[in-house]
Amino acid sequence: MLAVNVSAALQGVEAASVTVEVNTGERGDLKYVLVGLPDAAVKESVDRITSAISNAGFALPATRTTINLAPGDLRKEGPSYDLPIALAMLGASGQMKTDRFNDYLIGGELGLSGKTRAIKGGLAMALLAKRKGKRGLLLPRKSADEACLVEEVECIPVDSLDEAVRFLQGERAIEPLSCSSSPFLKPPQPEIEVDFAEVKGQLNLRRALEVAMAGGHNALIIGPPGSGKSMVSKRLPSILPKPNSDEFLEILGIHSAAGQSFVKECRAYRRPFRSPHHTISDVGLLGGGAIPGPGEISLAHNGVLFLDELPEFKRSALEVLRQPLEDGEVTISRSAAKVTLPSSFMLVAAMNPCPCGYLGDSSRQCRCSVPQIQRYRARVSGPLLDRIDIHVEAPALRMKELRSSTPGESSADMAARIEPCRKKQVARFRNIPGIASNARMSQALIRKHCPLSVETGNLLQQAMEELELSARAYDRILKVSRTIADLDHSDAIQTKHLMEAIQYRTLDRNLFQ
Repeated sequence: MLAVNVSAALQGVEAASVTVEVNTGERGDLKYVLVGLPDAAVKESVDRITSAISNAGFALPATRTTINLAPGDLRKEGPSYDLPIALAMLGASGQMKTDRFNDYLIGGELGLSGKTRAIKGGLAMALLAKRKGKRGLLLPRKSADEACLVEEVECIPVDSLDEAVRFLQGERAIEPLSCSSSPFLKPPQPEIEVDFAEVKGQLNLRRALEVAMAGGHNALIIGPPGSGKSMVSKRLPSILPKPNSDEFLEILGIHSAAGQSFVKECRAYRRPFRSPHHTISDVGLLGGGAIPGPGEISLAHNGVLFLDELPEFKRSALEVLRQPLEDGEVTISRSAAKVTLPSSFMLVAAMNPCPCGYLGDSSRQCRCSVPQIQRYRARVSGPLLDRIDIHVEAPALRMKELRSSTPGESSADMAARIEPCRKKQVARFRNIPGIASNARMSQALIRKHCPLSVETGNLLQQAMEELELSARAYDRILKVSRTIADLDHSDAIQTKHLMEAIQYRTLDRNLFQ
């Protein structure tokens, strides 16, 4: 007897339909044959499923049974096929009577007791069910919490194999999860929030990062040890504008595909802030694997990727950032698959001016030789530096500033300026897909939204010639100028806006030439 239902396979951050076919009553020795290009985790599912079926109170098929995962040329990985295979086995052996297999997309791992366990890619499966016109999907409860954010499909949480059987047979009604009940829509926990009010001094650095967050620009912070580079950067989540619903679904979909949506810090309605260690590999940063999956730059999509001690990262790892910084996506080709992953992120990096960190410090003497300094700076290539819009110095703090009891400006006050600025950009680019901030403007949009007067144009030309900046730097200065004007509630880019944007490009020339 043949039973068929539908599950899904992850390809990057998207799901592809997989048909699960189980045929029992075949002649031959009692054996369970699994075909369809499964990996080791899928092959092991037969052992989990047989125990789960027995412990759930059902009988195993007593004949040779063939399990096929179609299409046969698509590699299957992970334990998400346990539940659909078990249900198809019960249907093929006549222990479950249902005509609802075609209405639902099914996924879930089974424990030996028959209980379900969470799987990766619940949100991607919900989007697939919506595209395929399915009524809904059956998932373990934790996976259903994220999948219910997709409207127009019923998300049925099942806690065990027995519960799934009873639901499909119509013996038990299970209320679909409501989008409003999803834990992913909760605000961040206040006890883990940090605030810019805790930062002493560094007014220029605070201003530069406010501009960067307001326009989605990349930023590089250069300063001696203890100047507050990391402290300030780790407070960026407190001033990041909230994502809209589409952006949040993209964020959650990527984290779900990477299996990180069940981590506590990922279960809040906010933009991601990723801070990988400098020992990270190229694959860990870019993404990849036998079946390509998201790396840190994709996990930072619609958020911030913070690279502390930038020159300590491997040169090859840094160079892979160049194309994603320009395109907002990365394409990874492997023998098993070729996938395109979203990677529209803001890069914020921090570094010392030299190996010892005290070059240019008025209170401490630098111990580095000229060759040491040159080798240290050469770890950050010119093309990568050229793609960073804002370069800002973080000088060492004076004792008077450290002892000051006056709090700095709070994150709430900074966010109150950034939020309307971002909303203005969203309205400006509302009819242009894929662009929601000034940093993502194309050449045509720069010409349209960043016109200069004769005076400001001549000023920019003079700065370009004196600083020997590239054509890419010219575009990025205009984008930053547009953001500064937006923060100033100005429709036109004025001289003061352009001057501030130019000063954010001078630091790398002073240090690296």
